[in-house]
Amino acid sequence: MSSHTFNPSDDNPPPLNGPESLWQFPSDFPLKIMGKRHDDFAQTVLEVVRRHAPDFDGATMEMRASAKGNYLSLTCTIRATSKQQLDDLYRELSSHPMVSMVL
Repeated sequence: MSSHTFNPSDDNPPPLNGPESLWQFPSDFPLKIMGKRHDDFAQTVLEVVRRHAPDFDGATMEMRASAKGNYLSLTCTIRATSKQQLDDLYRELSSHPMVSMVL
């Protein structure tokens, strides 16, 4: 195994799924999804998450309201099976009009 240090300006970064990758699948992967407080926000996020991770248990979703109660933060820890799955889920969540931010 080579000793390649990642450098953002490097033209040849290490492969994401290669032996030097920090990604290991399957693994538990937490996603934090934030948006304006809305009656359907949690249910909408749950539906999107389940499209990409059908085995996600909605009962494990953690919810926290902002100090003034205007925003809601949801944490969904999914069992990720691939980088593609995570990319697709992140893309759908971050493009949803109810979602302000995904971490």
